[in-house]
Amino acid sequence: MKVAINSETVTVPETLQDISLLDFIRDFAGLKGTKFGCGLGLCGACTVHVDGVAARSCRIPVADVVGRQVTTIEGLAGTTSTGALHPVQQAWVAAKVPQCGYCQPGQIMTAAAFLRRNPNPSDTEIREEMSGNLCRCGTYDRIRQAIAHAARES
Repeated sequence: MKVAINSETVTVPETLQDISLLDFIRDFAGLKGTKFGCGLGLCGACTVHVDGVAARSCRIPVADVVGRQVTTIEGLAGTTSTGALHPVQQAWVAAKVPQCGYCQPGQIMTAAAFLRRNPNPSDTEIREEMSGNLCRCGTYDRIRQAIAHAARES
């Protein structure tokens, strides 16, 4: 069984087919950017893209993503035509969003998928979309500002 993660094919041993995508990404693919938060899909720290859609990797068995494209925070920049940082990542830097940074990969992945679906969101739409991602440092205002900035610049 093989899984595409950041456009790289990774073999999933038969004994690991039932583990979460999050555990597979971190422990077997060696990509540490995706974070374990609550383990229940409620905080958003583990958000990745599955076929371009934001998904909570702690709740998905790795067997469910066979034949699909998984993108982690490490691969997000590779989704741009130039290979540069994704516009959301650029906006995050410009707005100086992170404090501790733990939730930021999940926040960025959620925001990038959202802007793909809705390239010109209102402040209310940004607030609603991001409400499922928790930030213990409380940088919500800067997160929303960065998303609005990325939308304007894209």
